[in-house]
Amino acid sequence: MIRKLLIAIPVLGVLGFGVWKAGYALSAEATGTQSVVPVTRVRRGDVIFSVTARADLQGGNTQMLTAPMIGGAELFLTQLRQPGELVKKDEVVAQFDTTEQVYKLREAEADLAEAEQKVLEAQFESQAKQEEDRLALVKAESELKLAELEARRNPMLAAMTARQNDLAVEAARNHFEQLKRDLEDRRATSMTSIAIHEAARGKAKVQASMAQRNIDSMTLKASSDGYVSVQQNTQTNFFYMGMQLPLFQLGDSVRPGMAVAQIPDLSSWELTARISELDRGHIAPSQIASVKVVGLPGRLFSATVKNLGSTVGPQWDRRFECKLALDKPIPELRPGMSANIVITTDTVKDALWLPAQALFQSDSRTYVYLRKGEGFVPQDVKLVRRSESRVVITGINAGQEVALANPTEQEREKKKGPGSATQAITKS
Repeated sequence: MIRKLLIAIPVLGVLGFGVWKAGYALSAEATGTQSVVPVTRVRRGDVIFSVTARADLQGGNTQMLTAPMIGGAELFLTQLRQPGELVKKDEVVAQFDTTEQVYKLREAEADLAEAEQKVLEAQFESQAKQEEDRLALVKAESELKLAELEARRNPMLAAMTARQNDLAVEAARNHFEQLKRDLEDRRATSMTSIAIHEAARGKAKVQASMAQRNIDSMTLKASSDGYVSVQQNTQTNFFYMGMQLPLFQLGDSVRPGMAVAQIPDLSSWELTARISELDRGHIAPSQIASVKVVGLPGRLFSATVKNLGSTVGPQWDRRFECKLALDKPIPELRPGMSANIVITTDTVKDALWLPAQALFQSDSRTYVYLRKGEGFVPQDVKLVRRSESRVVITGINAGQEVALANPTEQEREKKKGPGSATQAITKS
């Protein structure tokens, strides 16, 4: 009895495996028979080509507020608006400590007052000297004329007396000429002294004006209405990789030329998108784009392409920066909001088109799989224009059915499926 059972168990196992294999084959065959190739019809109509991208919103013509270039001294913030705070045109956004510059201004003003006093003194002294020299010159001229009058009597006088008169005339003339030369020299000397004092006054005036300009530049004001975007303080002494740098705050020291805050111009919003290099030839300034701001669902905006930036990035992901001007902004918009944009690049009128997956290319050949009876045959077509989702073609008629997948590959997979399962069972 036990021997019969031992013989029956292997036989039953073989018969059971045969039944299971037959059932699996029938099931696979039924499944393969029921599988169908997805198809679509060639359509005729207007095809709109577009480029979609993600963009960031920011105010256009951003005003960057930087610390003034005042020597090499550090500046300290004594006033700063809060991040995101709304400001009006000409309102103070940031203020630096002006103590040192005020001291320099007072010194320069004192030097200027002293220099102006010295200029006045030099001018008065020069005028007094000129008046004194003029009187001396008039006196010398009078003495010369008297000596000449006395010399006219020489023919009636003794030779000795006549000689004395001639000598007196010559001495008076020499004295007169010498006074004229001395007068010109002293006038030049006086003018030089005045010029020196005026130069000192000009230097003091420049220093005072520079100190005043420095003080004025240490008050940063908004040139237009907008929101304050406080910049990161890159002077922090503690930093590690991946750390979020802190924003500037009151009391922080700032190097001259560092950006402290920026004010986006909310009257001219801009969108910045990074788009694949493949779409660069389809985008040009003045093209219209539709915009959906992520933070404002249900609102649709329009924008216009302004300019295209240079292409950057690795070979496998080359992208360029595209800037768009937002039309008709609303007060609810905020800098940094994300948006989805669709740029309409072209419209092909009355064209034959298919979904992009229905077009196949191989060895410089472009074709579709056209339905013929119960099967499909390759049909060569000409590609006119391609987008991510549609292709415009010629060489086929509207209404004809084409496959959305390669029917040959699908048939091969169908035949390979059951065989691979059997092989897997055999190997196991």
